[in-house]
Amino acid sequence: MLVQKVVAGAGTPTPGETAKTGVGVRTPATNQEVLNMRYAFLISLLLGGTSMTMAQEAKTLIYQFKVTTIDGQKIDLAKYKGKVLLIVNVASECGYTKQYKELQALHAKYAKDGLAILAFPCNDFGQQEPGDDAKVKDFAKKEYGVQFDLFSKIKILGKDGAPLYQFLTSKKTNPNHAGDVKWNFEKFIIGRDGTIIARFQSDTEPDAADLMDVLRRELAKK
Repeated sequence: MLVQKVVAGAGTPTPGETAKTGVGVRTPATNQEVLNMRYAFLISLLLGGTSMTMAQEAKTLIYQFKVTTIDGQKIDLAKYKGKVLLIVNVASECGYTKQYKELQALHAKYAKDGLAILAFPCNDFGQQEPGDDAKVKDFAKKEYGVQFDLFSKIKILGKDGAPLYQFLTSKKTNPNHAGDVKWNFEKFIIGRDGTIIARFQSDTEPDAADLMDVLRRELAKK
């Protein structure tokens, strides 16, 4: 009969005791092994708790930001809790400016279902939003009849970028869709619970099939 060889020590059975347990039966763990297992268990709990905390934080942080409306009023994004958000950086002199029309059509059709479009004018990309807030608002209203929420001009790129956009583009808070904004009219979709659901580049029209699939799916969640 083949007997497992063990080294006797504190908390370790003697060879005779091992033989009595029978072949194929696991012998009791040593004190050190017990300590190692307890340590590994505690670490897994701590890491699991940290991951859960970070995930929850990523869902709620977007509502902690304050932004300024196109009329100069400071508001909390918390007012949009429970809504599906489409956040877009806009410009009045861009080849994609015509997307204002599709955005307004989405607002007209889905606002009643819980969609909120948040548009942030920005001059970082090709200097295609040179006007002040009053001019931006006048242009959007007159040319496209915009009724969704417009906000004061912001910076997106660099260390002075708006905190909201740092959150939207950071790998820490948006690991699946991170990276700098490349141009005007990039779109982020935020779920009703604050989760960053999807990101679409400038050339994706607001009424494109893939974007609409995501919007409808999120709007269907109550």
